[in-house]
Amino acid sequence: MSAVFMHMGVHSSPIESSKRSCYNDDELFRREHQMGALLRPERNNQMTEQDYINEQIRLSAQLHIENTVNPAQVQAVAGVDLAYWKEADGQEYAVCCIVVIDYHTAQVLETASHADQINVPYIPGCLAFREIPLFLQTYQKVTVPPDVLFFDGNGYLHPRHMGLAAHAGILIQKPTVGIAKSYHRIAGVDFVMPPNEERAYTDIEINGECYGRALRTHVNVKPVFLSVGNAIDIETAMQMTNHMITKESHVPVPTRLADLMTHEKRKELLQKGVMG
Repeated sequence: MSAVFMHMGVHSSPIESSKRSCYNDDELFRREHQMGALLRPERNNQMTEQDYINEQIRLSAQLHIENTVNPAQVQAVAGVDLAYWKEADGQEYAVCCIVVIDYHTAQVLETASHADQINVPYIPGCLAFREIPLFLQTYQKVTVPPDVLFFDGNGYLHPRHMGLAAHAGILIQKPTVGIAKSYHRIAGVDFVMPPNEERAYTDIEINGECYGRALRTHVNVKPVFLSVGNAIDIETAMQMTNHMITKESHVPVPTRLADLMTHEKRKELLQKGVMG
């Protein structure tokens, strides 16, 4: 592992981008309209739980879990994470952070963030509808196009295969991977704890289908839960995950950096009085 992967801070990264996005507004709104994703908050928060589920079922037909990624040709990888908080008046907010790194050197190429109110209620299994609008607003600020995006959360490892990584991958038409720190049972199925060995894993199979993997990235640490999002297979996703693990962290560098950045941004926003 290259020594540059040992650096886990975001302070040396370039200033957050305000330049032209790699994902323009016309393209965003065309895909939003075409897919009927109901991403606008004023529509999204009027949906019922069954509306959300129906939309997930519809979108899941557009998932591509065939591999399109050659790790040797990957240049930039992004990590995505969100952090939430509530103000005294009870209004909930969140900030989404994206950190783009060089896959081979771990150099931070770009960071981007966006914060806003969260008006979509929490519904188990429908978390992506709270986070997708904020993610898309942040992704529009990214000017270094990532080849693969790693999300702190699930992808295919979801009752309807529509965790955040899968949902986002369909909308932005990019390879995506989900890395979750905890497992929520699906159809009553528990995961099998992998052996206490570095890079040991067990598949999470439900009704004969592999939904994801429990992957132990270090000895004597809890496993992470790996699943594909879109346009990548589980073997390639695991290969890339293992490549970006450091001694300091049991999760891949880009998601770790995005996690650190969300805490920094949330603290800044709280000190400023949130959104001004």
